[in-house]
Amino acid sequence: MSQDRNTTPNKETMQVMIARWMRRLTCSGLIALGSLSAGCAALTQPLNGIPARRLPPQFLAQSKNNLVPLDPSRLAQEPPRDYLLDEGDILGIYIEGIMPYSSPDRPPEPPPVHFPERDSMLDPSLGYPVTVINDGTIQLPLLEPIKVKGLTIEQVRDLIRKYYLDAKILTDANQLRPIVTLMKERTYNIVVVRQDMGAGGGNQMGSGMGGRGGFNLGSDQSASGSMIKLRAYQNDVLNALMASGGLPGVNAKNEIKILRASKADQRKRDEFVQQFYQQYYCNQDPCGCAPPLPDDPSILKIPLRLPPGIVPSFRPEDIVLEEGDIIYIESREAEVFYTGGLLQGGQFMIPRDYDLDVLGALALAGSGVSSVGARGGGGGTMGGIGGGAFVPPGALFVLRKTPCDGQITIEVDLAKANLDPRERILVQPGDILIMRYKPCEEVLNFGVAALFLYGFQYALRGGNGN
Repeated sequence: MSQDRNTTPNKETMQVMIARWMRRLTCSGLIALGSLSAGCAALTQPLNGIPARRLPPQFLAQSKNNLVPLDPSRLAQEPPRDYLLDEGDILGIYIEGIMPYSSPDRPPEPPPVHFPERDSMLDPSLGYPVTVINDGTIQLPLLEPIKVKGLTIEQVRDLIRKYYLDAKILTDANQLRPIVTLMKERTYNIVVVRQDMGAGGGNQMGSGMGGRGGFNLGSDQSASGSMIKLRAYQNDVLNALMASGGLPGVNAKNEIKILRASKADQRKRDEFVQQFYQQYYCNQDPCGCAPPLPDDPSILKIPLRLPPGIVPSFRPEDIVLEEGDIIYIESREAEVFYTGGLLQGGQFMIPRDYDLDVLGALALAGSGVSSVGARGGGGGTMGGIGGGAFVPPGALFVLRKTPCDGQITIEVDLAKANLDPRERILVQPGDILIMRYKPCEEVLNFGVAALFLYGFQYALRGGNGN
């Protein structure tokens, strides 16, 4: 009877055992509660997407790696062998006895010498200035207007000599030797609007929590316009770009727009937009969406990078600029992607001239495939210590926009992305990248963290469980 009394637990012993198990359950509950409060998005807010390797081709981004830069010489016009006159040119003309007039009993005055401006490529000229007016003619003493548009300097000299002889103003052909030189070339006023010359320059500035996010500040578009003067046979796209800062930088789109100043082109643009919207509203489908406005045919677009084997479609005369034409270089500040979930929220520029896949985007965002733990995003970690985790996240969801304000969700398996190129889809503007744990990873992280915390607590209590 005494042996049974010693082996049977008394009331006090039972209370101690119950209290010990209650502490253990409380500790486990606190661990689970803390893990759930840190975020269990894979279990409470699941995402389902199309596997990246099964994505239809129409939803894939176009590759840019194989594009070939346009030869800059295609943007410059080829000058003629001889300078051809047009309105705005200033000639230096000297005709002995007429320009200037001198009486026969007095010796003729020598022709004046004109030295060109500092940045001019012309030689010093002789004679008095005569301007080619709007109708392409020049006015000389005692003669009717002479049409010189499209003629060379030598042809104008012979024409002046012929006009004075035919009018019998001067009869001695041997003494009539007019001097004709080019004193100043005609110029064209060109407007250049650039959105790639701001201080931002396409760099990414810190933004978001901890300064680890990326945010493109763009450029100061209000201060990017300029008006330049281009001389004759230099009035082309290449010289306009060189005079306004060079070829478009990485902060600009890979194209150049040319807007003609002629009233006919402006009317064409207005009619095009008006007809497009009239046709849309007449055929409007209540269940449909508005189509995007197509490219205006009156605006010339010159691509700066082309697929291999593709010849530019613009003609040599298309790159010649006339008075008041506008060159427009558009910013590409909207070509960005966004990050969230286990990635820190941020906005990052997509490279202009080469491809960026999802692994490169993770590296650009400051993370990677083998990164462990959260980066301060909204998804949180399950079972982590100090915001970390034991198993890295293995799922990446790409939210991609579709026409008519739609969206598809693409699921990338980060473990397979290292080996399967089909998983490494290219990032396109407007994509939202959300990194998540898979459900099994959440459970495994929770189990490892709970076991670690319980073992740590047991060691601090001296291993007796009290």
